[in-house]
Amino acid sequence: MSETAANSVTLRFLAAPMDVGHSGSVDAGTVMEWVDKAAYAAAVGWSKSYCVTAYVGNIRFADPVNSGDMVEVEATIVHTGRSSMHIRTVVSSGDPKGGIPTMRSDCMVIFVAVGAGGKPIQVPPVEPTTPMEIEHRDDALARIKVREEIVAAMKAQEYTDAGTAERVVLRFMAAPTDVNWGGKVHGGIVMKWIDEAAYVCASRYCGKNTVAVFSGGVRFYRPLLIGHVVEVEARLIYTGTKGMHIAVHVRSGDPREREMSLTTYCLTVMVARDEAGNSMPVQHWIPASDEDKRLRAHARELLEIRGRMPRNKVPNHLLTGGSPTTPGTTASSVSS
Repeated sequence: MSETAANSVTLRFLAAPMDVGHSGSVDAGTVMEWVDKAAYAAAVGWSKSYCVTAYVGNIRFADPVNSGDMVEVEATIVHTGRSSMHIRTVVSSGDPKGGIPTMRSDCMVIFVAVGAGGKPIQVPPVEPTTPMEIEHRDDALARIKVREEIVAAMKAQEYTDAGTAERVVLRFMAAPTDVNWGGKVHGGIVMKWIDEAAYVCASRYCGKNTVAVFSGGVRFYRPLLIGHVVEVEARLIYTGTKGMHIAVHVRSGDPREREMSLTTYCLTVMVARDEAGNSMPVQHWIPASDEDKRLRAHARELLEIRGRMPRNKVPNHLLTGGSPTTPGTTASSVSS
């Protein structure tokens, strides 16, 4: 680990063979685990207190990280609220023998500083001075309102057995090896579980190997405790030309009780890949039940909301009012 500024931390390491997943390269879930660790280091270093993951927004996976790559994960605090820290995190990798690392993904992570009683505590403000720092601060501020719209839209949805789309549920115990520095399950581990469930759901639907190209709206509602039963439910809610939009809910509870509480929710976009690693078109999903149609409309609404993010755009098939399968229409990387 190296510190490039008081508000920035960079982790550097080699991607190990055990980091390689089902895709043949490093899975998105492992990259998200790295992101969470780097952002945590930056948050703790700045606040001088224990911190918890509150939100991870709009992480795109541009190119894969391969075993043996030199990986850099840079986490920089670009904006602070009273107790929150907005952390821009960039993952790059390249040949360890030399050369300029290539950016593989970037996202905004929000951590909250908490005190001994588990209550949020005030953090020192970040004061941007350079044009680049001001630009990143303004970018974080512009995302706040859009993020609130995304959270509200996702929270308003109901998922029941009336849905007919592809759906999988993974169940297991949260193990001691999943623990973070506060004695609870590490946020990065939860995001890895999300990626695994989305992979199973998408691969079953299309019958091909799949990889994540985007994950967004990762909201952490409450901590997940070691020894609790974990349930990760992934459900298909929309298909674009190539992308499969998978809603993932993580629930947990005491194994001695029957009640399960929602801990984390997000939406992940998966694409099918051929043997050469190229993305492939997937069968268009047609909603059957009223719930299917409502959730499909919800996925399209999220695309429109995210289109208002800085440097984002609304997918062309939504602008034209057409279907993702209409000839001549294209989509952005989030909806493709």
